[in-house]
Amino acid sequence: MTPDQLIAALNWRYACKVFDPSRKIPGATWAALEESLVLTPSSYGLQPWKFLIIENRELREQLVPHTWRQRQVADCSHLVVMAVKKALSIEDIDAFITRMAEVRGGTPEALMGFRKMVGGTQAQGYMSKEWAKMQAYIALGQFMAFAALLGIDTCPMEGFVAEKYDEILGLEARGLTAAVLCPAGYRHPDDRYAVLPKVRFKSSDVIEHR
Repeated sequence: MTPDQLIAALNWRYACKVFDPSRKIPGATWAALEESLVLTPSSYGLQPWKFLIIENRELREQLVPHTWRQRQVADCSHLVVMAVKKALSIEDIDAFITRMAEVRGGTPEALMGFRKMVGGTQAQGYMSKEWAKMQAYIALGQFMAFAALLGIDTCPMEGFVAEKYDEILGLEARGLTAAVLCPAGYRHPDDRYAVLPKVRFKSSDVIEHR
């Protein structure tokens, strides 16, 4: 991919307001997008999230009233609900330490220095629900960018009632809460927003070189 192709894809991307419900994202394309979620960076690498992929249309219709009647969640191909842990526990940190040893070799005991550092941060209360939500937005940005590169439309959505999503999707009992939504699919030909030029401040207004 050339730099020009990258910029073209980002200019093509917009927050899709009307999805074509008849079009489904191909399996291989979706598998790559799921992997982009898995590969998202996070603070300390802790990944305090769960990505719920909602394809069941009946379930998505239940969510529409709790999304300010926005049809994107029902008419898209795949709805990604980015849920996060309400509080990160020392057990969560230990699970990551175990996984690190599994992937990179060695033992969890050899990583106790790292565990102590991360555990100290956790003990001070920094790894709150708000912290976890900020991590989810990293995943959101990566997902939308890579979707655009593959010609898939997305729409980041904060306009929903998290408590109702938690209830319908059974998140509360799992210590999770819905942080942000991202429907993905293909724009409908009638979506007038698809052809509107992007409104962005000039580069000179938002970028400084020092």
